[in-house]
Amino acid sequence: MISRELLDRPAFYIDGRWERTGHCGTTVQIEAATEEILGEAALGGPIAIEKAVASARKALDDGPWSRSTPAERADHLCRFADALERRGGEIAELVSRENGMLKDLSLASNVTATTALLRRLAEHISTRDFDVVQPNLLGQTIVRQEPVGVVGAISTWNYPQLAAISKVAPALAAGCTVVLKPPLETGLDAYVLGDAADEAGLPPGVLNIVVGGVDAGRALVSHADVDKISFTGSTVAGRSIGEVAGRAFKRVTLELGGKSAAIVLADAEIDAVIETIDTAMFKNGGQTCTTNSRVLVHRSRHDEVVSALVDYAENLIIGNPLDERVTLGPMASRRHRDRVREYIRLGEFEGARIACGGASAPDGLNRGWFVKPTVFTDVSNESRLAQEEVFGPVIAVIAYENEDDAVALANDSSFGIGGCVFTRDEDRGLQVAGRIRTGTIGVNHYSLDFGAPFGGVKGSGIGREFGQDGGLGEYLEPKSIYTRAEGLQ
Repeated sequence: MISRELLDRPAFYIDGRWERTGHCGTTVQIEAATEEILGEAALGGPIAIEKAVASARKALDDGPWSRSTPAERADHLCRFADALERRGGEIAELVSRENGMLKDLSLASNVTATTALLRRLAEHISTRDFDVVQPNLLGQTIVRQEPVGVVGAISTWNYPQLAAISKVAPALAAGCTVVLKPPLETGLDAYVLGDAADEAGLPPGVLNIVVGGVDAGRALVSHADVDKISFTGSTVAGRSIGEVAGRAFKRVTLELGGKSAAIVLADAEIDAVIETIDTAMFKNGGQTCTTNSRVLVHRSRHDEVVSALVDYAENLIIGNPLDERVTLGPMASRRHRDRVREYIRLGEFEGARIACGGASAPDGLNRGWFVKPTVFTDVSNESRLAQEEVFGPVIAVIAYENEDDAVALANDSSFGIGGCVFTRDEDRGLQVAGRIRTGTIGVNHYSLDFGAPFGGVKGSGIGREFGQDGGLGEYLEPKSIYTRAEGLQ
């Protein structure tokens, strides 16, 4: 069971201590599966953000972090990972109760993946050369990689710890300081990061955490002492952030929405499609930016694929995510559940046919923010159902005539972050995958590789996370130092 201390968080984490200055009350966290009060977290606005940014600025400019070596930062990252790992069970359960994520998935994404990323970065910066000397016409140039500065990290609620650490870890590894603004929907688990940072001995001001709403986010994005914004969330919000940051020449990394397409070619193995449904289409109840929510099927295989999708959806066990038998939990909030159900109604209004599911509550689940897994057929690719991100367990099946038609349909989207191609001919699959405008795509499966760059194109974002360097490059600024000296090593 979760300790009471994790459910009552009355203060922010600022300057290495728990602080109430700028307190705007609390945000009440409701458990997604039961609609019962889970706990309360301190809620901050512009005043708390101002204090947090000032703390981060001081730690960067005057504190020990500004003089730390890569080896020292690596040691802090490892101790941070250890502190989070010791809290792993509580973190996994807390997130599941906050946002409805299945507990095994919560443990894998919010604990195992986050601690692995911290340790990967620690190892990387321990061996990386941040100064490279090269000859020039008059002598030599030192190309130095320096921290970009104070980072404003705005994370999201669907994979809350992973979203936060994917920004915090590379920023700290680079030598930046951070103000983290987690979302209201998962405010409780965010402050566990403060507990772990405290235990790890991070210097004051290096990591500051203020849960807040839109006003806190705006204050962070527009603050003159914030050098970079890293944001995960909706494309609408990302566009607004990009506009503000652009006027100030502030660097940004934006990981935004998606409407990815799975292309089922005429020769596809149906077993490969079935094996990928869980990871590519219904993972985390569809509350994943890479969800392949459009399934483009060659007309000759249409009925077979629809039957497989319907069979999978109808056999999902809906319920409390802490129950090991459950395979589909609730949506993260009442508002989001209502939004997903409204899209199901919209699909019907637009003329699509429901093959299974629907907008009504699942049988026997009158409490909790549950949505029936829903499969639509007869969907037009021009419809809102096919063009807008639903972010729920809702799949739109679209028939196509030939390969060129499938590629055109897949690319007829304002998004580009995920996708799949299913075919018995892997070379052909790779060729088709190369024609799709997207940041990531799988052939006969989809599984995120944290050792490879992750991000989107078009309305799905700017910049990349993860990769061989753990996303470190997004938080470094190159400086060229020219010298006449010879023999520099």
